[in-house]
Amino acid sequence: MSFIIGPVSGALAAEGYVYYGFSTMIQTRTEQHRSDLHALSRRLVEADTIVPAPPPASERIIRRPFTAMLKHQWNTEVEALFRSAGDWDRRVVDWGRKVLYGGGA
Repeated sequence: MSFIIGPVSGALAAEGYVYYGFSTMIQTRTEQHRSDLHALSRRLVEADTIVPAPPPASERIIRRPFTAMLKHQWNTEVEALFRSAGDWDRRVVDWGRKVLYGGGA
């Protein structure tokens, strides 16, 4: 029976150390979060009196017509490329039918 008491007491001591470590870590982090939240809430309350609010997002968007034009032109070129690939595909099918069967589609 004494051979069981040693490992069991060691396991209990290790569990106590692990529990104490996690408990201390959780308590420390919780206290840090509380102080951070308190500081942030104070900044939010005092921010209205110190710094004016930023303009709405619709006013902060930068319009770039040249970039939009390039994107549109790129999309047009890619669309034309895919259309021509589809046309070539139909032409090859029609040519294959004509060669194999001797007639049109």
